[in-house]
Amino acid sequence: MTDTPSPVRHIALIGNYPPRQCGIATFTADLRSALIAADPTLRITTVAMTDSGQTYAYPPDVDYEIAQNHRDAYRAAADHLNALNPDVVLLQHEFGIFGGASGAYLLELTERLRAPLVTTLHTVLTDPNPDERRVMDALASHSARLVVMAEKGRALLTEHWHIPDARIAVIPHGIPDLPFLDPAFQKHRFGLDGRQVILTFGLLSPNKGLEHMIAALPDLVRDHPDLTYVILGATHPHLLAAEGETYRDRLTAQAKAVGVWEHLRFVNQYVDTPTLQAWLSAADIYVTPYLHEAQITSGTLAYAVGRGKAVVSTPYWHATELLAQDTGVLVPFADSRALAESIGALLDDPARRDQMRARAYEAGRHMIWPEVARGYLGLLGEARGMRRPTTAVHSLRSGMNIPNVSTLRAVDRMVDGCGMLQHSRASVPHRQHGYCLDDNARALMLAVDMKAEGIETDRANRIIDTCAAFVEDAWNEETSVFRNFMDYRRNWLETQGSEDSHGRALWALGRVVADSDDQGVKLWATGLTEKVIPASQSLSALRARAFALLGLISWLSVYPGHRVAQTMVNRFATELHTRLKAERRKDWNWFEPTLAYDNARLPEALISAGRLLEREDMIQDGVDALNWLAEMQTGANGVFRPVGTESFGRPHERPRPFDQQPLEAWAMIGACATAHEVTGHPVWLTRAKAAFDWYLGLNDLGLRMATSNGGCFDGLEVDRVNLNQGAESILAFQFAALEIQRLKRLPKIQPVKPTVVRG
Repeated sequence: MTDTPSPVRHIALIGNYPPRQCGIATFTADLRSALIAADPTLRITTVAMTDSGQTYAYPPDVDYEIAQNHRDAYRAAADHLNALNPDVVLLQHEFGIFGGASGAYLLELTERLRAPLVTTLHTVLTDPNPDERRVMDALASHSARLVVMAEKGRALLTEHWHIPDARIAVIPHGIPDLPFLDPAFQKHRFGLDGRQVILTFGLLSPNKGLEHMIAALPDLVRDHPDLTYVILGATHPHLLAAEGETYRDRLTAQAKAVGVWEHLRFVNQYVDTPTLQAWLSAADIYVTPYLHEAQITSGTLAYAVGRGKAVVSTPYWHATELLAQDTGVLVPFADSRALAESIGALLDDPARRDQMRARAYEAGRHMIWPEVARGYLGLLGEARGMRRPTTAVHSLRSGMNIPNVSTLRAVDRMVDGCGMLQHSRASVPHRQHGYCLDDNARALMLAVDMKAEGIETDRANRIIDTCAAFVEDAWNEETSVFRNFMDYRRNWLETQGSEDSHGRALWALGRVVADSDDQGVKLWATGLTEKVIPASQSLSALRARAFALLGLISWLSVYPGHRVAQTMVNRFATELHTRLKAERRKDWNWFEPTLAYDNARLPEALISAGRLLEREDMIQDGVDALNWLAEMQTGANGVFRPVGTESFGRPHERPRPFDQQPLEAWAMIGACATAHEVTGHPVWLTRAKAAFDWYLGLNDLGLRMATSNGGCFDGLEVDRVNLNQGAESILAFQFAALEIQRLKRLPKIQPVKPTVVRG
């Protein structure tokens, strides 16, 4: 897990959604609105569950729907979400809204998700049947975090389901943030002026205990003839489909039989939120006479408390917790006499009722939607930092072949008639971002290396021709500088590129001169390098100088008498060495106060230059710095862990683990290969292999970075891979694979456990 919650920019939200008429649909829509209000930059992909035989005119908020009883629909939804690559998936769970035995079809979706899953449990069972237990166990194993809306839910999950407390979060049911109003303010709207109003709302079903409240009315209306009991809400759609309005008709008959029909008002509607809030405002007392204690969440109760209502309720779990501290009155289940006495006492004591209302309103402030949204955003950020459960990791690994390290197919895919494009959407080149010198210089260097190895020589030649032409055009003859970025219309976007791009271009040119067997290409590279070397003397950035050193050393292997190159190698290497010695401190053996990108190139350049200059002190200090870096880049479980981009700009801190970039693994392999050449110590072969295995899934998340056709994903994020395959990532993997193939051809040496290596 990371030290701080990771930022969340894209959430996939799954649940019922209006116009479907149920509490979870309302909750999901309200939660979505609250999250966007808390962070307007947030992207939310909403997935709605559609029950059997129904169609809904969903609003534009809904991006995707799942047919409840179609098993394949869950798999398709998982594939769709994986393609969108959200930061986290937030699921609203209730038994009964998903297909299969006890909602088992849902597992077809959750086990396939790449993103971490956070599940809000609207029900927690204490006596599940075997199917319910199987589904809940699997859902819990797939979820990074489980959310309940009351502490009772946390206790049930730990005691009955044995879920670690650390994986459970309590976030209350959200409520609107509305003013505290006198009930008389809204009574006129509903023709209730001068009446004392008792209210119950929610979808009608027999478990609501409304018959006991009606049985309490004769005693209440005898003492309070101005009393009206309002039952607000449509009959539950499933009950309506099964038996029509039988339950409502029974309640009507009961009210007429006991002589209180004139004091009962049915509002047989599924009302919108503003209308509901108006009804709540008009109520003097809110009552929930539910029949069973096993209810950890009641959105209706949360709304009433948050509106500042005096509440009388039976002691189901949520009510017992929410109405503590005298914010309401609890009465026994199915006890009409207790209902009558408690409600009557409140009606007779307006002062007590108003005090209870004020306490309820104050208690509800932590449940308002802005607070709830902040709680969810913090939790979702934490979930991003959690490791995906083992089952999900294995499902991602399954079916993946060993990547093809003897093909330029993935590189060729990104190269058009102009050069190598920078970025992609998944594996498709994204033209909008155009080209850069960095990638084309590296692609040129790779293609020359591949051709030298006899790998796909036709493709290699085509890439060499295209990328060499790009590098040539990037050089500005008039100003003697390289340009870096070009748009897709082949317009240069700057007059001078970065020092890093200049250094990488010199590195590539030196390697082409040293390794190309094409005399025409070598002649071109020699001519251009002659111009570039003098212009490189002003480079000041550490990494630019390191790249330049690597190129100059290759150049001098062909043209050893080149005086300007000799002078530059000596100067750049001496200054790099001086920086290392100046910046070293206890527990920090590095060239600068921070760790950033392409880190291993710094000691690699120092070691290489030390060998050329026959400077043992440079070699030794470079090896020591590389050894220190290797230890910094080793995870707790022994896997290679590149310095994460979150580390950039943090002086003298141990590196943070994410996001991990493919470039760093290649740099480490290259540096280890150089250290092995110079020292002969087998530890560098071991470390090079660990860095390469990072691409194959031996990393912090157990997820493969390299694809079967030789491509590579763009990074290992806190919870998944970045599914794009840009130029830098593909090139890094191909270089890494080529280097490992060369190291494998060395004589077999028994691996040695990494230690501090001296010379």
